[in-house]
Amino acid sequence: MKSKAVVPEGIHFWSGNVAVAEGAIAAGCRFYAGYPITPSSEIAEHMAARLPQVGGKFIEMEDELGSMAAIIGASWGGVKSMTATSGPGFSLMQENIGLAIMMEAPCVVVDVQRAAPSTGLPTMIGQGDVMQARFGSHGSYDIIALYPNSPNEAFHLVIDAFNLAEKFRTPVIFLMDEVIAHMYEKVHVPPPEEIEKKIVWRKTPKVPRERFKPYEYDEDLIPPMPIAGQGYRFHTTGLTHDERGYPNMSPEAQEKLIKRIYEKISSRREDLAKVETHLCDDAEVVVVAYGITSRIAKMAVDLARKEGIKAGLLRLITIWPFPSHIIKKLAEQADFVVAEINHGQISREVERHTGARKVKLVPRMGGTVHRPEEILRGIREVAGR
Repeated sequence: MKSKAVVPEGIHFWSGNVAVAEGAIAAGCRFYAGYPITPSSEIAEHMAARLPQVGGKFIEMEDELGSMAAIIGASWGGVKSMTATSGPGFSLMQENIGLAIMMEAPCVVVDVQRAAPSTGLPTMIGQGDVMQARFGSHGSYDIIALYPNSPNEAFHLVIDAFNLAEKFRTPVIFLMDEVIAHMYEKVHVPPPEEIEKKIVWRKTPKVPRERFKPYEYDEDLIPPMPIAGQGYRFHTTGLTHDERGYPNMSPEAQEKLIKRIYEKISSRREDLAKVETHLCDDAEVVVVAYGITSRIAKMAVDLARKEGIKAGLLRLITIWPFPSHIIKKLAEQADFVVAEINHGQISREVERHTGARKVKLVPRMGGTVHRPEEILRGIREVAGR
C-alpha cells in the first residue's frame, strides 16, 4: 500500500519559513510551541494552520522561555517537537536549551537571524547568532547546528535536524537568515515512502521495566529514552544526576555525566560534518561562507577564476560541531577569505585551525547582503593581486 503523504509531493513554490514548517511535519513533528517574532513568525503561523490537519498540536506561548520548556515536555511525552524564534527570543531560550541538553530531550530550535544586537533591524538580515548557537547556554556541552542556503534545502535539512535530535537525544539548532526565510523558490517534495525511509526515531528501552535506568547508556554514549506513560519509572532533572536520573551532587558524577554528554556529539564530529565545495581541488584561496552569503560567494569565486585566481568555495552546512578537520586539510594548500554578515564569528574558528595561513574577514554588519565584488576584493587581497 502506498504511504499517505502528510506533505503533498511534487514541486511547490514556498518561502524558506514555509519550507521549514512543511519539512518539520514531514519529519514527524506533531507539537509546536512558540511566540511570534520577526522574521520567523511565518513558521508559527504555518504550523498553527497545518498541525491540526495532521493530528498535531500548536500552542502560542506567553514567551520564549515557556516555548522552550513546552517543547522539552512534549519531547518527554514522546512527540517530536519544535519551536522557532529570532535573536532576542533565542537569547531567552538559552537557559532551557541547557535544560534540554542536561535532560537529553530531543527537539529542534529554529533561529531565523536578523540584524542585531538588541532589537536591531527586526525585518532585515543578520548572521550574528552563530556563536550564540554554540555557546549561548552555560556549562560544557557540544551542540549540533545546521544552516541551509535555499528554501529547498531548508525543507530537506530540517528533516535531518529532527533525525539528529532523535539519534543523539539532544536539542538541534536550525539556523537561517532572514533572506533564506523570506525568499520564495521551488521546493521539491519527494514521495512519502522516500521520506519515510530517512526518518529516525529515538531508541527505546529493551530491558525489563524493573531493571530500567533512565540514563544507563549504550556503547554509543546515548541512553534509550522511554515515553511518559509506557510504564517505565524515570526521574529527569537539570541537576547533575546518576544513571537512575536522581540528583548526585558529587564532582565524580559531574565528571562522568558531562564528559558523556559532550563526547556523544564531539566524538562524531567528522561523521556530522556536512559541507559543499566548489572548485576547491586546486584552490589557493578558499572562501568560507554559509546561508545566503554562500550563494553570493560562489559568484565571487567564479569571477576570481576568470581573472586567473585559483579560488574555491567551502560552504558550511553543518556549522556545529565545526568541521575543523576539513579546514585543516584545505589549509595545507590555501589561504582563506571568510564572508559573513557579522563582525567576525566563524572567521575566528577558521583562524583557530589554519596555523600561519592568511584569513581575511569580509564582514557586513546586517541589514543587507554582500555584493560579489566585495568578496572578490577580499580574494584579490589574499591572492596578492
